[in-house]
Amino acid sequence: MLDISFIILVLVFITALTFDYINGFHDTANAIATCVSTRALSVKAAIVMAAGLNFLGAMISTKVATTIGKGIVDATIITQTVILAGLLGAIIWNLITWYYGIPSSSSHALIGGIVGSVVAHAGLQSLQWAGLKKIVLSLIISPIIGTFFGFIFMVIIYWLFRKKNPHTLNRNFRYLQVLSAAFMAFSHGTADAQKTMGIMTMALVSYGTLQSFVVPTWVKASAAIAMALGTAAGGWRIIKTLGKDFVKLQPVHGFAAETSSAAVILGAASIGMPVSTTHVITSSILGVGLSKRITAVNWTVARRIVMAWVITIPAAAIVSSTIYILIIQFLPA
Repeated sequence: MLDISFIILVLVFITALTFDYINGFHDTANAIATCVSTRALSVKAAIVMAAGLNFLGAMISTKVATTIGKGIVDATIITQTVILAGLLGAIIWNLITWYYGIPSSSSHALIGGIVGSVVAHAGLQSLQWAGLKKIVLSLIISPIIGTFFGFIFMVIIYWLFRKKNPHTLNRNFRYLQVLSAAFMAFSHGTADAQKTMGIMTMALVSYGTLQSFVVPTWVKASAAIAMALGTAAGGWRIIKTLGKDFVKLQPVHGFAAETSSAAVILGAASIGMPVSTTHVITSSILGVGLSKRITAVNWTVARRIVMAWVITIPAAAIVSSTIYILIIQFLPA
């Protein structure tokens, strides 16, 4: 008869890969919203490209995975049930925001979910405050940097091509935007798939399969495949919010937003900082919009996005802690 702990471990892995799949279609818009809205690529072509590059990006590094797996909570008190509840809380919040077309952060949802279930299990003293502070600070600062880079990059482009005909300029940048969207898709895979890798490796350490926190190759591959499949499923609701409702974009604007946000995301991933790809691309689009004029931004949509940013961590934490309390009625804590 199978050990109950092993059964829970299997449930954790299924749930983790489900989260990665949902993360893929929830965050597809991060890479392709601008190139779809400017018609640089069709929706189908953009999604296929994003899926492939998400997979490649997910395979190149594990620094963010290590930060997530070791930097949030005390690993000695983590159980399979805690991880399962945390993942379920993140999934539920992701589905809620996806349904309403709100580009909230899967990173925030995952962190909030794990924090909520751990606190329900062992109290506030179980949190690694130094690591958690570092992670939250990076999630707060990255949208500011994204806005700044998007604004500055767009201003530089305006200045460099100030004598060019706008129609000709946008026609040329439509081709360049395909490259920038590919760059963004690759960076998304690098940043986001690693977060689930960290959770899966945490579960293996908790179960005793691993003696130290080293992400196995098969964990990297499974997380990358799940995210790529989710990306292939698309996510039109959020694509519409980012690419059409928030700021009206031309190819030159899409190129600036994607290139600046991808640079921020890859820079953060190289030092193991788990930034939100959703926040960075959204803030880069905001910076590009502000370079045109303040009224170019749909501030009603902006307020909805900011509200989702603010409430995602506590909302996911509340959902996951509630789920944990329900789960332990039937499974070991």
